[in-house]
Amino acid sequence: MRRKLPLIIAFGIGFAMLIQYFIPHPRSEAFYNVIVQQWFIIIFAFMYIFALRSFFMHHITKVKKKKEGYIFSAVAMVSVLFMLLSGLITSRGPFFDSLYNYMIAPLQGTMFSLLAFFIASAAFRAFRARNVQATLLLVTATVVMIGRVPIGDYLWKGMPALVEWVMTIPSMAAMRGIRIGVGLGAVATAMKIILGIERSYMGGE
Repeated sequence: MRRKLPLIIAFGIGFAMLIQYFIPHPRSEAFYNVIVQQWFIIIFAFMYIFALRSFFMHHITKVKKKKEGYIFSAVAMVSVLFMLLSGLITSRGPFFDSLYNYMIAPLQGTMFSLLAFFIASAAFRAFRARNVQATLLLVTATVVMIGRVPIGDYLWKGMPALVEWVMTIPSMAAMRGIRIGVGLGAVATAMKIILGIERSYMGGE
């Protein structure tokens, strides 16, 4: 029963939500609001508890064994506890807001700025003209980058229009193809979970 009950719940909720989408009735909409806006919030709250437990177990083990980088694990745990306690004690008052605005927000900006260098490095490796596809990618990326800055209009008046065409026609067609593929993959995965074929959420079965 321990294995069948999660499968029954997944099948029941998944099938009910699937059918609900095609029933334009007030009770159907009320059912959707109860499931999504209330039950999902409760489930997410418990998920945060399990996520914190997993977070602390991982870093405590790392500190106890003094693995490489265990100092950062200790700093991470102290930071999480400090932010958690400050939010509970001050009820998200000015002190908590100051911590977020002057510590977390700058750190997030730093992380995203570092990502820009990783993206530039990956683009440099990807844009090497080793074959026809890589050459087309290099030429297109160069044209788009030049056309997005004022120098592109200075070099050729038709450059902005060419870039707009590239972004509207070929790029949009590729993006739609990718989105269709992602949508079909999501539908296939959802059906596998509803029908009980995919059981990884039960612990790797």
